[in-house]
Amino acid sequence: MARHTLSVLVNNHMGVLSRVSGLFSRRGYNIESLSVGATEDNNISRMTIVMECEDDVYDQIKNQLAKLMDVLKLTEFKDDESVKRELALIKIDSKNEKRSQILEIANIFRAHVIDVTNNTLIIEITGDQNKVSAIISMLDEFGIKEVIRTGVTAIARGESELKNI
Repeated sequence: MARHTLSVLVNNHMGVLSRVSGLFSRRGYNIESLSVGATEDNNISRMTIVMECEDDVYDQIKNQLAKLMDVLKLTEFKDDESVKRELALIKIDSKNEKRSQILEIANIFRAHVIDVTNNTLIIEITGDQNKVSAIISMLDEFGIKEVIRTGVTAIARGESELKNI
């Protein structure tokens, strides 16, 4: 199985996300990551969908998505032709004796501490999925209280643009 990152431009109105995700669930396809947000045009949203599947299943998914009325355009982002990033917020149990070690790990990964209390730290990290997973693995021994990951978002490298023309 291969990992595919699909970027989909859709009309920005109620029910579109439900129809797209419903297409996956009705056919038994799994979405590994889903990120949705408005584009430079407030009438259009962009979905970044990551899935792991066989190539023939991926072709079926693309064909089915293209048939949906609110889907304007779709393209696959190959690893070498795009920049892919994920954001994670990690809340860690950080009693005073652990803080310096946690801060050192955060510094190594170029993460930022965005909140501090007497007992916790919240760290913000951006990067590819492997980087985010690696810092989570490193911080696990300190007692992770919560993790929230945005899912992958992607953009084409160079002059290429995904726009509804």
